[in-house]
Amino acid sequence: MRIFTSRAFAVAAVSLLLQVPTMAPVLSGTPAFAQSSTAPEAEVDVSDAAIVKMNAYVEFLNRSIRASESLERYGSWVDMKKGPTGKERVIYGLYSLYDVRDEIAAVEQAAKADPKMPELDAAMLAYVETYQKLAPVIEKANKYYERLDYKSDKMEGAKAYHKDIAALAPTYGERRDAADLTLRAEKVKLDLASLKALEQSEGRKSRWHVRNVMIRAEAMMDLMPDNEKPVVDMAVFKGELDAYASAVREFDDYAIDHPDSFHVFESRPASLLSKLRDLDEQLRKFKGDARKAGGNDIEWIVSDYNTMVTTSQTATTFAKD
Repeated sequence: MRIFTSRAFAVAAVSLLLQVPTMAPVLSGTPAFAQSSTAPEAEVDVSDAAIVKMNAYVEFLNRSIRASESLERYGSWVDMKKGPTGKERVIYGLYSLYDVRDEIAAVEQAAKADPKMPELDAAMLAYVETYQKLAPVIEKANKYYERLDYKSDKMEGAKAYHKDIAALAPTYGERRDAADLTLRAEKVKLDLASLKALEQSEGRKSRWHVRNVMIRAEAMMDLMPDNEKPVVDMAVFKGELDAYASAVREFDDYAIDHPDSFHVFESRPASLLSKLRDLDEQLRKFKGDARKAGGNDIEWIVSDYNTMVTTSQTATTFAKD
């Protein structure tokens, strides 16, 4: 059963959160947030330069996810071990890719810039390298299928392109995952350091509560199951759900004591929490297996979260404190 493509969703969410003035991480398994919250506290650079670097990386991951979507489409009708034969019931081809030359240039510049993030910088450059090898193959193969060339060459071109795609796709996937996970772990450090700095400068006021609840909400999204990892670690899920619930209670208490502090956004954290609790109940019935618990609820949760990301950007516009 198809659930949803969490990787693309998660990265998009990262980008939006990083770009909001109230700056703010993922994949199934133990999330970076949970790991970071128990690690020894270390000095974290929360400068504008650090945010610029992270945004450059996120923008490229966002735009280049189209290659993953194209491979997913390709794999939906091709046996990746055998390759295309021409006898498939439907030949869908692939998707065209976005122009990411500017994003690649920004990544290469960011990797050289301060603050240095050695593991992340290296992971992003490795991903760029593989992407630049795979992208031209996808583009040419896509045009081949758009032109229906396979009808005139008896799939010879299709077989040639498949050989390259099959050779490059595994490394592409591994390096994208590595870049994604490393970026998210680094972003969690920035999130927590930024939250602490905001509390020190302003106290636990409206902006702090929005940022706190969004950090915890994103930690929950990191645990959403996907097609590759449909079984949720329920112990980790419960821990993050409890943490999010605590953040929402604090948020709601503040909203009651300070009316009109959260434009449009005010009801959304609690609404998401109720859906997450329903999902938790369903997942527990099937030992965390989302394939049995149902995928439609997960899509609604993701949709609600994406709305939260958008509305969080202007949530404190009319706050008085």
